[in-house]
Amino acid sequence: MLSKPFLPNRPLTVAVLGASGAVGHELLQLLEERSFPIKELRLLASQRSAGSSQIWRNSSLKVQEVKAQAFQGVDLVLASAGGSVSRQWRKAINEAGAVMIDNSSAFRMEPDVPLVVPEVNAEAAFAHKGLLANPNCTTILLVLVLAPLAKLIPIRRVIVSTYQSASGAGARAMEELKNLSQEVLNGGSPISDVLPYSLAFNLFLHNSPLQENNYCEEEMKMVNETRKILGFSKLCFSATCVRVPVLRAHSESVNIEFEKPFSVQEAKRILSSASGVELIEDFEANRFPMPIDVTGKDQVAVGRIRQDISDKNSLELWLCGDQIRKGAALNAIQIAELLISKP
Repeated sequence: MLSKPFLPNRPLTVAVLGASGAVGHELLQLLEERSFPIKELRLLASQRSAGSSQIWRNSSLKVQEVKAQAFQGVDLVLASAGGSVSRQWRKAINEAGAVMIDNSSAFRMEPDVPLVVPEVNAEAAFAHKGLLANPNCTTILLVLVLAPLAKLIPIRRVIVSTYQSASGAGARAMEELKNLSQEVLNGGSPISDVLPYSLAFNLFLHNSPLQENNYCEEEMKMVNETRKILGFSKLCFSATCVRVPVLRAHSESVNIEFEKPFSVQEAKRILSSASGVELIEDFEANRFPMPIDVTGKDQVAVGRIRQDISDKNSLELWLCGDQIRKGAALNAIQIAELLISKP
């Protein structure tokens, strides 16, 4: 186990676990775009994907089957292969002395595992013990907007409805949406293999397992993770998560109740200058954030900020963010960038 909170101040040996998935592809792109200091890059995936190749920095890298020895000599593991895979390899990664930044839900709520959004709670990253968790995509997008507002006036309650794209279910779900949409246009009857129901010209409540309280797992992730990241363990929070026929980028309708009235103009001022946030709104043209505004972009777009007509202490707003990028890959790399030692 690492005794220091920092990554070594030198080019690193980095392993991407789940390199063949949608988030894995995005991680590779961002590592190149952001000139992350890499000496060696190892692409790890299941036996099914092993042997395939990925292009990175104009070179072809072969995907290796993940095995314990693959982590030897590795400084950093960016894991995005699902919770069961992350649990399976946690010990081997730890014993190899690598820092693991995990994109699954496997460790997020463990008390000694930092759950980090760098623009919101960067200091939490330095309490890690070799493992850090990347929050759920919808949570990341939401807290980027909640945190700067909560610094001015404490929040009492949040009510969120999400409109989640196919990308949240992975590359195969995105491809299925394309194919089944064409099937409908051709007059056929779409049958889904990846998702429980066809998403083509359709929407359905999020398909994650229902909990005893009749909220689904995705909704409870938002509740619990938002409380942990913001440090508001008693925050009143309710979420309804919906899967919609959008290829990429999630949207959220948010109602925020504060302890006292919050000026709409003040909220706009704060969010227009908040790190990681972009304000998009034109009330005269009825133009507000859309998934196409944020696809492939780092920023979370927020707009239609307005007074809740039913409660003087509440504001309503709308946001959109790229689920694969800021909602997953970019946030993980930003965490790693935090941990790189400064000279």
